[in-house]
Amino acid sequence: MMKRLHIFLLSLLLAGCGAIGFVSEDTGITFIHLNDTYRVGAVEDDTRGGFSRVVTLVRLLQAQGRDVRILHGGDFLYPSLESQLWDGLQMVDAMNFLNALAPMYVTSGNHEFDRRGPEQLVAALKASEFAWVGDNFRFDTGDAEADALLKAGYTFEAGGRTVGVFALTLDETDGGNARDYLEIDKDYEGVVRRALEEFDAAGVDLVIGVTHVHMWQDVELAQLKAEYPQLAFIVGGHEHEPQYFYAEGESAPVMKGASNARVIWQIDVDFDDAGDFDVQTTRIDVDERIAFDPEYEKIVSKWNSLLLEKFPFLEARVGRAALPMDAREEQIRSSESSWGNFIADQMRVAFGEPAMDLAFLNSGTLRLDDIVQDDIRFEDIGRTFGFSSFLRHTTVTGAEFKQVMEAGYRGGPESQGYFPQISGFRVCVDRSRPEFDRIVSLQVPAADGWVEIGAEETYTLAVPDYLYGGGDGYEIPQDRFASRPASELKYLVLDAILRAQGLGKAVGEPVTRDNRRVHLLQQPKEPCFN
Repeated sequence: MMKRLHIFLLSLLLAGCGAIGFVSEDTGITFIHLNDTYRVGAVEDDTRGGFSRVVTLVRLLQAQGRDVRILHGGDFLYPSLESQLWDGLQMVDAMNFLNALAPMYVTSGNHEFDRRGPEQLVAALKASEFAWVGDNFRFDTGDAEADALLKAGYTFEAGGRTVGVFALTLDETDGGNARDYLEIDKDYEGVVRRALEEFDAAGVDLVIGVTHVHMWQDVELAQLKAEYPQLAFIVGGHEHEPQYFYAEGESAPVMKGASNARVIWQIDVDFDDAGDFDVQTTRIDVDERIAFDPEYEKIVSKWNSLLLEKFPFLEARVGRAALPMDAREEQIRSSESSWGNFIADQMRVAFGEPAMDLAFLNSGTLRLDDIVQDDIRFEDIGRTFGFSSFLRHTTVTGAEFKQVMEAGYRGGPESQGYFPQISGFRVCVDRSRPEFDRIVSLQVPAADGWVEIGAEETYTLAVPDYLYGGGDGYEIPQDRFASRPASELKYLVLDAILRAQGLGKAVGEPVTRDNRRVHLLQQPKEPCFN
């Protein structure tokens, strides 16, 4: 059983040759975990994240005598600018490089199933040299060879020990994709119990979980440690920011990294002579202190060149930002953003005059994961919209709309893809109150300022078709007229930037105390607005 858990902060990384001072040379097993990776290269002007830096870390650990294995918590085939062209094969190519360096075990996220047909998934499976693992789902693509590549009850040998892996993905009722070629068992705990019992019967030395479910579900599964002491840890995906949970004596540790390898986890497992194991976890912030790997950079160059062949105008300037607009996922999925405000504003005018009264979109639609500043390039638009987002308009009463928006502020303060970017109203939220009763004030413009939304009054509303259909937990009334899906958002945003450029204007407005649209109260009695 696990004797103790230590959490270490990364103390030393030297860019160039690099050095890691938290692992002694031995023959233990080191796991590197990442999740929700959509880029072959790094993000934030190459200052954060990226597989290239992960490769550097793996090589350093291997040089210290560690048996290194890589775990991936899903979401990599989609969405991205590149996946619109190659359906994730660019990520498979990158992950094959990692697998050749250190064996890699991968589960599927909800975005592996973005395509309604199975053809692209089949191609990705057959191109993969890493292991696809899944216990609560199976493929039924019509291609028996491809379907057989997904393994349940997976085991491998490392560090002289037998390791068992269970893997889960989200059911459609939890935000996963429902597809004809996919069968998912939502009884996550039942699936994991059966896997743990089978691993126990087979005499495996330790068990790890690789999941793509919600953090609270991972935490519940970690409690099975009390019954199955061979459960060492659970690593997951879906949430895009680093998370950690551990209750000594009650659970296995649970870890999730940040998207695009901006934060990853190192988990060191060592055994004593009695067969008991010790787990040490290290959060690693992947940034400029870690050098790019020259060999991996050939992968980056290859796919960048292919992208520019398809879109030679990708680096072209289309406009100018009036200020740095933060579109990093850690920002835009948890708070109001100037970039999000600008995009939501374009939604209100998408259907001509008069403009819609209200508009909002889920932050998970916006995939740039970077800061828009100075020159706005075509690439910024392309990467913001990793998949098509067509708009609809409909009508709601004020009371209905307020209840719709409650879904955007459920859960805790962690970044969430359903967090709304809004236009045409402002909202004050108290997260200390029960879920779906957290909106303290929702106001709309009036001739003399702002007024509370009229419960019985009718308002026009623009939303992405995904949200209109109930995506991300939003329940928009379906008993009245709604337009057909029209007006693709990426082109509306591009048009607005080009029009501003033609007038010699920059786009974007700062978010200040005086003009904020979303106020998340820090104290219950704090005033909502100035």
